Amino acid sequence: MTDNHFDGWTAEYYDATVAEMYLPENLDPAVDFLAQLAGDGPALELGIGTGRVALPLTARGLRVTGIEFSLAMVDQLRRKPGGDAVAVTMGDFAATRVEGTFSLAYLVFNTINNLTTQDEQVDCFRNVAAHLEPGGCFVIEVSVPDLQRLPPGETVRAFTVTPTHLGFDEYDIATQASASHHLYKVDREWHEFSIPFRYVWPGELDLMARLAGMTLRERWAGWDRTPFTSESRKHISVWEKLR
Repeated sequence: MTDNHFDGWTAEYYDATVAEMYLPENLDPAVDFLAQLAGDGPALELGIGTGRVALPLTARGLRVTGIEFSLAMVDQLRRKPGGDAVAVTMGDFAATRVEGTFSLAYLVFNTINNLTTQDEQVDCFRNVAAHLEPGGCFVIEVSVPDLQRLPPGETVRAFTVTPTHLGFDEYDIATQASASHHLYKVDREWHEFSIPFRYVWPGELDLMARLAGMTLRERWAGWDRTPFTSESRKHISVWEKLR
């Protein structure tokens, strides 16, 4: 991960553009799920960003350490109540090491796709495994690629159209390269934002976990443990580090 796509305006208005992710019905089940897995902790968040998940976890008494690529995003975290108490190491979460071992590592909201090559994604699993204590868990929240909803021959699909947000995903089937293109209306002004991704399948992630010495423990369609099926639009996957 060499390019910082979460700087400037994007970092300053990030929370506003994902405001629905802060709603209790969306955030509380994620925090409950992660807190239960972490036990007494500590926990490691890859791509901690502005602290949407880390701060509620620390409020429950869990010690959370973060890795983050964007200093501007961490600046937003530091401005929030309790943000100064969260230890953050700057760097690429596929390779950056921090001191200690953890009972839980987690990577939410499609952030695994920010690693735009398969090698980087494999390295991420290996890096996580090096941080986990035996029996520790790695959790990823990520969308299932929406390819079956693409009409034949088309590469772009609108995933949200509202008065304040237009979102389009673009896919390259041959390389698994993708990009999300956004137009956000904030303070009555429109702002454009695009970010490259590499989409990844659940089975591919399972193989990456196996290469890193982890095994699939559970997989759900949501934080509320809805069963994962062929119709699920995303998955919450938990891999356990082998003892």
